[in-house]
Amino acid sequence: MDRFKKKAKELVSQMTAEEKCSQLKYDSPAIERLGIPAYNWWNEGLHGVARAGTATMFPQAIGMAAAFDTEMMHRIGTAISLEARAKYNYASAEGDRDIYKGLTLWSPNVNIFRDPRWGRGHETYGEDPYLAAELGVNFVKGIQGDGEHLRAAACAKHFAVHSGPEALRHEFNAEVNQKDLAETYLYAFEKLVKSGVAGVMGAYNRVNGEPACANKKLMKKLYGEWEFGGYFVSDCWAISDFHTHHMVTGTAAESAAMAVKAGCDINCGNTYIHLMAALEQGLIEEADIDRAVEKAMEIRLRLGMLEETEYDNIPFDVIDCPEHNALSLEAAEKSMVLLKNRAFLPLDKHRIKSIAVIGPNADSRAALYGNYQGTASRYVTFLEGIEDAFGGRVYYAEGCHLFKDRVEGLALPADRISEAVAAAKNADVSVLCLGLDASLEGEEGDAGNAYASGDKTDLRLPEPQRLLLKSVLDVGKPVVVVLAAGSSLNIEDDRPAALIQAWYPGSKGGKALAEILFGEVSPSGKLPVTFYESDEALPDFCDYSMAQRTYKNVKGNVLYPFGFGLTYSSMYVKIARCEGGEVVCTAENIGDTDTGEVLEVYCRSMGAFAPKNPALCGFARIFLKAGESAEFHVKLSEDAFTDVDDNGVRGVYSEEYLLYVGFSQPDEKSEALGAGRGIWIRRR
Repeated sequence: MDRFKKKAKELVSQMTAEEKCSQLKYDSPAIERLGIPAYNWWNEGLHGVARAGTATMFPQAIGMAAAFDTEMMHRIGTAISLEARAKYNYASAEGDRDIYKGLTLWSPNVNIFRDPRWGRGHETYGEDPYLAAELGVNFVKGIQGDGEHLRAAACAKHFAVHSGPEALRHEFNAEVNQKDLAETYLYAFEKLVKSGVAGVMGAYNRVNGEPACANKKLMKKLYGEWEFGGYFVSDCWAISDFHTHHMVTGTAAESAAMAVKAGCDINCGNTYIHLMAALEQGLIEEADIDRAVEKAMEIRLRLGMLEETEYDNIPFDVIDCPEHNALSLEAAEKSMVLLKNRAFLPLDKHRIKSIAVIGPNADSRAALYGNYQGTASRYVTFLEGIEDAFGGRVYYAEGCHLFKDRVEGLALPADRISEAVAAAKNADVSVLCLGLDASLEGEEGDAGNAYASGDKTDLRLPEPQRLLLKSVLDVGKPVVVVLAAGSSLNIEDDRPAALIQAWYPGSKGGKALAEILFGEVSPSGKLPVTFYESDEALPDFCDYSMAQRTYKNVKGNVLYPFGFGLTYSSMYVKIARCEGGEVVCTAENIGDTDTGEVLEVYCRSMGAFAPKNPALCGFARIFLKAGESAEFHVKLSEDAFTDVDDNGVRGVYSEEYLLYVGFSQPDEKSEALGAGRGIWIRRR
C-alpha cells in the first residue's frame, strides 16, 4: 500500500459517520480538527481553465481534435494544469476554496460524437473511438504530469453511452448492443483508465435499463476488468434523477445508497446529504461509505492536501502567459480545415486592394469560445485578425443576426442585407463568416435554443444566414466562406471560391484565420467527424446503434468525409511497409508550398465482424517543405488487427488485413475532393 492510500485510511478512521458523508459532496466542508481544508471538486478544463477568471483559451475540443496532434494535446494539457495549479495556489492562499478553484478538472469529454445534431458534440474529440482515445490519453498525461503528486486530476466523462438528445438526458434509456458498447462507446474510456486517469464521471442517462451512475455492468467493467483505482463522480444532479426521472428508486436516501454502493464516490449535486438517513435506515453500510471517502481522500492527498508539493511555487504569471497564448495560436492554425479551394486561396495582399468581411460571426467573440470556457485577456475576432494582417481597405458588415430575422428590433426583416451587398460590391473579395455559436449548440440549460435544449434540429445554416449567403454570392465577386461551428453544417451552395471550417478556434482564432487566408500558414486540419449532406438520411437521434453512423458504417449522404482536409500544397505517399506495430512510409511534397499534413493509416479487416469501411488505426503529424521527401514512422493502434464480435469480445478474426497509408480515407469522395494520394499495403 502506497503512502497516499495509507494516509487516506488513517484520516477516514478518525472521522465520524457524519463527517465521512460530508466529504462525498462536491462542495466538501472542512474538518478542522483533522486539519482537512474545505474543497470544491467541481472545476472545468476542457480547453483552458474555465469559469474562474482569466486563463488561456485554446480552441474548443473538436477543433483541437481536427489537428490530429497527440504531442500538441500533451502540451495543451500541461499548460492548462499549470494555470489551474497557479490559480489554486493563489486562491488557497487567500482562503478562497470556491467552485472552479480546485484541482480536479472534469475533462476531457471522450463521448463519441455519433450524431451531428447533438449539441454537446463540440466538447468531444469527434466520432472515432481510436482518435478520441489517443488525444484523450495525451491530454490526461499533460494535465496530471509525471511527478510524485498530481499536478491536477483529469476526469474522463460521461461514462457511458451518452450523446443526446439533450432534452431527454435525465430520463433517457440508451439501448446498445454488446458489439457497439465495446467497439465504440467504451473504447476511449478503457484506454484513459488504463493510462491512469484520476477520475471518471458518470452520465445522466440509463444504459440498457440501469442508471449510468449506478450501472452494475458498467461498474463491473470499470472496477473489475479495467482495475480503475481513481474516483468516480456523478454528473451534476444525476443521482437525483434516480427517483425523479428514471424512477428506479423511491426516495433520495435510496438513490444515495444505490449510487455509493455501486461505486459512485462523489456526488455533484445534493442527493448525498441524505446519506446519513440512508445509513440510519439500513440502506447502506458504513463500510461502503468508508470505501468512497478513502478514495476521495487519496485523490486529494495525491494533489497535495496536507503537505508541500513540487507545484507549490508555480507563479501567478504562468496564467495567460505569452508561451501559452502562442500554443493556443498554434492549435488554431492546425485545427482549421480547408474543405474547398478553387485555386483561389491564399490571397495575395499585393493584388487585392479591398476585402469585405461580412457575417454575424465576423466580429463575434462568441464564435471563438465554444462552451466551458475561461476568459482570455485579449481576443482576436475574424474581422480583427484580417484588419491586423491586411494593409488595404477592409469593409465590415454584420449582414444579419446569427438566427433572428433582423438585427434591430424595430427594423424590417433582413435589415442588414443591403449593407452586406454594398460591401461585397465595393470589395475585391468577400470573407463571409457564418455558422453557429454555443447559444445554438451546447448543453441543455446553457444553450439559448430552449426549443431544442441545445441540440440542432437540422444541418442547415439558420435562415437569415442562408439569405445573406445567397445575397453576397449573387453579387458575382469571389467569396470565401468561413464557418465557425462545432459540428457538421451544409451551406447548400457550391458557388464559394473557398470554404474553411474554423470550429470555435479560441482567443487567437482571428489571427490564425488571417495567417491562413494570406498564406503565412498552410491549412492542415482534418475533419474529426463526417459532414453529412442532410439530417433526413440519418438514423433516428435516439437510436444508439452504430449502423449507418460515422465514417466506419455510413454509405452515401456524405458531404465531406471524416479525415478530409486540404492544404496549399500536394503530397503523396511513395513507399510504405508494415513493420510490427508501425507503418514506415516515404511521403513527398510535390507542390510549391511548405505545409503540415496528417498521415492517416486505415485498416480494412477481412473478418466477419469488421465495420463496413476501413477504420483509422494510426496517424501522425508531419511537415514537409516544398519539394521535400522524407521517411516517417506511424505507430499503429495495438488493436489495429483485431475486431469485436457480436458478444463484445475483441479478438483476431481475420488472417489478412489491408492497410491504406495516405492523407485521407481511402474513399472515392475524398479523392474527388482533392485529397493527397495514398498507397495500399497488405499485412498477413
